[in-house]
Amino acid sequence: MEENAASSTVLTAEENRIKKHVNIAGILQIVFGSLLVFGALIIAVVLGFIDQFAEDPTAVKILAIISTPLVVLMLLFGAGMIAGGIGLFYCKRWARILTLVLGGIGLLNIPLGTLKGVYIIWVLVQPEAISLFRKDVVVDLMQV
Repeated sequence: MEENAASSTVLTAEENRIKKHVNIAGILQIVFGSLLVFGALIIAVVLGFIDQFAEDPTAVKILAIISTPLVVLMLLFGAGMIAGGIGLFYCKRWARILTLVLGGIGLLNIPLGTLKGVYIIWVLVQPEAISLFRKDVVVDLMQV
């Protein structure tokens, strides 16, 4: 049988330890990103229903001006978090950078976003994590 060259990469004990933290960071990103996307969709639906019952056209315009950028930003950040989380499972370099940026932005979301952001930044700046992402290791999701 032929083995995948990336999966046969030998990892040190510290890299195995940090790989578990990277998996947890990926799961956190996917969960929080999914919640953000779901919240954006709920806001869009609720505001769509409110739009149907509002009789003041000025109120409808103001609601659209406020809600549209909010929903779009929530969808973009949520999609980025989900993509970054999936990329972390495969130890992609771009995913590490994207997750660091989104984790830094998440620090402003007190208290849960701050806790998540601190954890993610702590995990991804470890020397073992940096070397793990240099190897582009395929992470076995069954080991988590």
